[in-house]
Amino acid sequence: MTKRPLAPYLLGVVVLVLAVVWAIAMSLPHVSARASALDRLEAALTDARFALMGPVAPSPEVVIVGIDDATLASTQENASVNRLLIADTINAIAAAAPAVIGLDVILADAAAEDVDRQLAGALERAPIVIAAGGGFSEDVAPSVIARPTTVLRPQALFADVADVGLVNLSTDATGVPRYVSAVFATDVGVEPSFALHIASRFAGTAPEISPMQLTLGDVQLPLDVGLNMPLRLIGPRGSIPTYSALDILSGAHADALAGKAVILGYTATAFGDRFPSPYDESVPGVEIMANAVSQMLGSDALRRDEATRRIDLGASVGLALLATLLVLILPLSAGVPLALSLLVIWGGVVAFAFSAGVWLSAAVPLVSAAGPLAGSVMARYYSEKRRAARGEAALAALKQFQSPALADMIADDPSFLKQPTAKSLSVFFIDLSSFTQLSEQLGPARTQDLLKHFHQITAQAVEAEDGIVLNYMGDGALAVFGMTDATGNSADQALRTSFALIEELRALGQGEFEVGCRIGLHFGEVILSRLGGDRHQQVSVAGDSVNLASRLLEIAKAEGAVIAATDSFLEVSDTRPPRAADTVKTVPVRGREGGATVYFWSGRRSA
Repeated sequence: MTKRPLAPYLLGVVVLVLAVVWAIAMSLPHVSARASALDRLEAALTDARFALMGPVAPSPEVVIVGIDDATLASTQENASVNRLLIADTINAIAAAAPAVIGLDVILADAAAEDVDRQLAGALERAPIVIAAGGGFSEDVAPSVIARPTTVLRPQALFADVADVGLVNLSTDATGVPRYVSAVFATDVGVEPSFALHIASRFAGTAPEISPMQLTLGDVQLPLDVGLNMPLRLIGPRGSIPTYSALDILSGAHADALAGKAVILGYTATAFGDRFPSPYDESVPGVEIMANAVSQMLGSDALRRDEATRRIDLGASVGLALLATLLVLILPLSAGVPLALSLLVIWGGVVAFAFSAGVWLSAAVPLVSAAGPLAGSVMARYYSEKRRAARGEAALAALKQFQSPALADMIADDPSFLKQPTAKSLSVFFIDLSSFTQLSEQLGPARTQDLLKHFHQITAQAVEAEDGIVLNYMGDGALAVFGMTDATGNSADQALRTSFALIEELRALGQGEFEVGCRIGLHFGEVILSRLGGDRHQQVSVAGDSVNLASRLLEIAKAEGAVIAATDSFLEVSDTRPPRAADTVKTVPVRGREGGATVYFWSGRRSA
């Protein structure tokens, strides 16, 4: 029993192991919530999903009061230090009886004493949360809770009359806000974030926080590593109801503020933090904070946590393995499209999950699978190229043992002649005349050299006329014409080959000795088949037509002729022979009743 080589299987195992290693390497930073080279691609694919899914409805309990360009223009003041404007705006908001006010301004610097007292007095008029800002060192590993290294806090005068919360947001590699922390670990202990402080004051209940979830009243929000809440950005700028501070100062929109969570901050072009988003190039930070508060009060949320990151890891490894297997097992023409279809299908799953509020990674599985896929395609391509080269070498070797035309037919169709086939062909037999006497004269070495040249000349002459040499028999050969279905009359081809061989064989002796031959030609139905076992076979031709063509060699010898062709052969021929036959007679044929009408040509040269 033939053993299959192990090398391809070992190579396949190595490729699969490398695919898994690659997928894990690409996934580890994502699983541990660390920055990676894929962050920008992930950001782009996340933004594409936001654009695909479109805006969502904000919580109706959240509104924004913006100190906008119109408000600043009306005051003719430097808004960065004008706390009287902020105080007046807070007083106007408080008069509308909101549930809570969030001031997204860090009041860290001291102003004139009387101004600060007026602002502090305004802060006392309503439940209010004011902003603080944390500073973070770069490349700090994620922990169970966000830990700022420094905190910029409001003046004590303000902190004594208001709640304080950190306004820090987590942005991705492109600057788009993706997370807001639920709480921070600071030098004074664990502090709720600005957004959570506002939402908690509005809900009138303390938040409950576990490693994977934030619960605020009836609202449950999934949390990611570090107790970070993924932001489901609501939509384009202005999606959350926004009112100009100038209108609020004039007493307008009081009903719109009553009982609401009001977020006050700068929306003017030149002031405050601004961030890009999937919907706009520049969004005021106060809108992002209002987005976070809205989410904590019940608007659509996103889930990204340890569980989804484990799904991403499993998808990365699974896709890498499946894509690689498809390329290794199937033909490239089928494996590559199927592998790409697999990635497209997973992309659809990721998009659908996002629409359902589950934030799976798109970049990590894509790159995890694309790397091994590209590698396996290249490996398979070069493997196929080497296999093709080996196949060409094997075909070239086969052509040394079979007629090149027959070898090509077998290579094109391995099942060629698996079942015996009947076909009408021109059958050609040739042998050397007086070969025994000639071999004694030449000796073994020169006789072998003569046979080699004889076989070579015969093969070239037969193949030049689209014939196929099926067998060499010592000093003879068997060939057929018409087997390849090439254009042309098979009898004409065989006849031209016969006269050409007579002339070429004469030259073999080079004047030192004479080389003659006998040729038998017949046209009729034969049986083409394979002979031999499953591991070793040869193409054979059989039937009465073959027997008759073979007997013609004996008849030609008896008649002293070089070519003997049956009348059925010449009837098929479309052209006249180079010269007329020397003799035509009906002769008996051994093993055949009734004999045969045969045309004979002697060995004299054509006129």
